[in-house]
Amino acid sequence: QALLVESGGGLVPAGGSLRLSCAGRTLSSYSMGWFRHAPGKEREFVAGISRSATTCYADSVKGRFTISRDNAKNGVYLQMNSLKPEDTAVYYCAASSKIGITTKYDRYDYWGQGTQVTVSS
Repeated sequence: QALLVESGGGLVPAGGSLRLSCAGRTLSSYSMGWFRHAPGKEREFVAGISRSATTCYADSVKGRFTISRDNAKNGVYLQMNSLKPEDTAVYYCAASSKIGITTKYDRYDYWGQGTQVTVSS
């Protein structure tokens, strides 16, 4: 069972960068995703990475965010550059036992507690 713990959130000015980390046991056995949830909005897929390190991004973050994984360290990361105020949200790491990347939150089996990202204008 994957117990996921996110870290790396914080307050950053627009145009700044943050790197989120997700740690958990046996993450190498899962496809991984990052989602975000802003007040008044639905939970949104941000990025995903398969067990073979194929990646997928939401259009809103493509070219600015990079997802990666280090299976030896059981870690998954989200490098966020050129941050915008609309990126403000609680960011969640999730693990899926399904093969390949899925953008649908209900296909993920395990979730972290979330980390707050706030981008000031």
